[in-house]
Amino acid sequence: MTPIAAGEPILRIHDLGKRFGGFAAVSGVSLDVQRGETLAIIGPNGAGKTTFYNLLSGRMAPSQGSILFKGQEIGGLPPHRISRLGISRSFQINNIFTEMRVRENVEVALTAWHREGRRWFNRADRNQAIRREADALLERLGLDRLAEQIAGTISYGDKRLVEIAVVLATQPELVLLDEPTAGMTPEETGHIIALVRSLAQTGQYTFLITEHDMRVVFDLADRILVMHHGSPLILDAPAVVRANPEVRRAYLGSEDIEMAEAP
Repeated sequence: MTPIAAGEPILRIHDLGKRFGGFAAVSGVSLDVQRGETLAIIGPNGAGKTTFYNLLSGRMAPSQGSILFKGQEIGGLPPHRISRLGISRSFQINNIFTEMRVRENVEVALTAWHREGRRWFNRADRNQAIRREADALLERLGLDRLAEQIAGTISYGDKRLVEIAVVLATQPELVLLDEPTAGMTPEETGHIIALVRSLAQTGQYTFLITEHDMRVVFDLADRILVMHHGSPLILDAPAVVRANPEVRRAYLGSEDIEMAEAP
């Protein structure tokens, strides 16, 4: 890990914006994220959450503002460079190799991280170090039982876990989770909540989470950023966000705010 001064935010965002012609998809976002924090980003559809993630992960370049990761400006860098610096992202839609075995998905990510490239594909069976590392990660996420299964044949919830394993294989310090429990059963959702909580408690990872399920948000988040029409509405502790009348108005009539108000 690249050292940063004690108490310095791992991520500093100032006046971040992205425009498409005359439309501001993201506007005026400023915040600091502390190392080890779990920050949830919520908002109605069209609030700018996906564009915000695209800016952080390098899929889009900002129109204005700055993104400092461990003190380095990353706004406009390509995704592979941002990943090498220590930011990894999962996607709302599964982003794994469904024709490969579960272990192989993780091995590919580890190989890319260790810069072994084609050499690994030529000597896959002999690369025991990569296999041991993959098996340790699968065991950590409770996926070791599925190591030899073809990824396309396992359950939807397990596919999401495999994607998280692939993300963690790149040894990130900042993990961007995009709707990690979308489409999951209550049991699968509970497993993801427990997993993210346990990973956060290690202090090894900082999490940003976008999520529509308010049960997940209020179970995991240290702070919540609410976005509306591309701009920050409120950034505060979960209890403060839950009680905020502007948040209620932004979510008026939606299932999400009913969950947020549940005891």
